[in-house]
Amino acid sequence: MRALNDGQSSPVDLVRALEAHLQKYPNTMQREELERKLTQAAIDSRDVVRIVKYGEPQLQSTPDDLLVLDRVTTSLLTIGGKDNADRAYKHARAFEDLVDRMKVDSSAKDADRQQDERDRALGRALLYQSQARVILGENDDSERLVARAFSTFPSEETARAWSDALLRIGRQEDAIARLADAFTIPDPRATDALRLDDRLRLGELYAKLHGSEKGLGDLVLSAYDKTSTLMETRRKMLLSLNPNSTVVNPMEFTLTGLDGKRFRLASLKGKLVILDFWATWCVPCRIQHPMFATLREAFGKRPDVVFLDIDADEDHSLVAPFLDEQKWDKTVYFDDGLARLLKVEDIPTTILFDKTGRLVSRMDGFDPASFVQQMTQRIESILAQ
Repeated sequence: MRALNDGQSSPVDLVRALEAHLQKYPNTMQREELERKLTQAAIDSRDVVRIVKYGEPQLQSTPDDLLVLDRVTTSLLTIGGKDNADRAYKHARAFEDLVDRMKVDSSAKDADRQQDERDRALGRALLYQSQARVILGENDDSERLVARAFSTFPSEETARAWSDALLRIGRQEDAIARLADAFTIPDPRATDALRLDDRLRLGELYAKLHGSEKGLGDLVLSAYDKTSTLMETRRKMLLSLNPNSTVVNPMEFTLTGLDGKRFRLASLKGKLVILDFWATWCVPCRIQHPMFATLREAFGKRPDVVFLDIDADEDHSLVAPFLDEQKWDKTVYFDDGLARLLKVEDIPTTILFDKTGRLVSRMDGFDPASFVQQMTQRIESILAQ
């Protein structure tokens, strides 16, 4: 505890304190735990030597630790040398295998984020392998790997690395085209300084091969069109996993039904929409449910009124058995992030949108004695407008 307290001010101080402790007590029963803390402190302080020193042994006991595997691999590549490159390549292959086994839950609210993170991690694993092969003198293999990295997760970094790999095997024209991709690709992580470096090097390589920069503008425009199309295709792919990822208007949300089919709230334009947010664990929701049945009997036959049951459970597998048990109707939709957008913090919550798609009424929780009367008055008032 004294060693940990001594290292509270910074990761560097923590490394110093824990190393001093382990030197004094080399056989401590807490050694494995302290070395894990040393690994994390080394990562926090970007101490590549210690990341390797403590991280590699940790991977023997916890080989599935993606963060440590990532940092150990990059640290070995930073330190350099063929022996380190060989070890980095093996770690990068293990990294790739781990990411390959990562499953994306297409029904999850954040399926697009899961897919994006998986692709990004796989791209890094392939890029690390490519960098290791460069150090080991395997240039053709390096180019093949970085091409896969770009295909998996297109970015300015991988496009530039691909260009470098092509230069090493003498394919100058292709290298210039890939550097043009690096310069033009819509990548939010690319800084102005990196863009400027790409532009200057692009001009230098092009002029060296063609005698001047004449024609470079057409190449850059072509690269811009290609990379913009590539990124738009990727955006649409992620959007297909989560159509709500860029939606800010609740009535433009797409909800997933219990049967897996998707339902666009925008299709309800011109109708009064009543959303009932509930969950299987919510006891008051069970009390409120028959009251909604009463409202449906009163207004549900009107073509301009729609009631939607929105389940807010994190675990969707609980819902169907619950509905069977309670003998409730199975026309239920998962909130798919709509509860977060509407800041629904209390369950049950009832929200009404008028025929123009404007939120006009909200009831967080409910009073059993007056719920039906209150909602009847609100619905009638909105319909009368």
